[in-house]
Amino acid sequence: MKKRKPNPELIDEENPEWTAADFKRARPAREVLPKLVGKEVAERLLKPRGRPKSPDAKVSISLRIPPQTLARWKASGPGWQTRMAETLTEMSPNSRKRASPGS
Repeated sequence: MKKRKPNPELIDEENPEWTAADFKRARPAREVLPKLVGKEVAERLLKPRGRPKSPDAKVSISLRIPPQTLARWKASGPGWQTRMAETLTEMSPNSRKRASPGS
């Protein structure tokens, strides 16, 4: 495989590409930060951010349904996905809430 020449416009002399030796010397932030900025600041910087993971996280799937069916659900207004999921749960084969035949 022929090695490509680097684009001179993308070369940053102040931030050169890391070598194998650089990666070998690297240490985790939780190990280095307390020495650089102090324990309290390091704890704040290393604190997980973002929304906490839900124990009942939903699963994304791909489902092929007729366009008319999707249009009817969407036309039912905001929250249609939640209502669709609830209906699928209620109608699932092992659901206790499942409607009896003829109701």
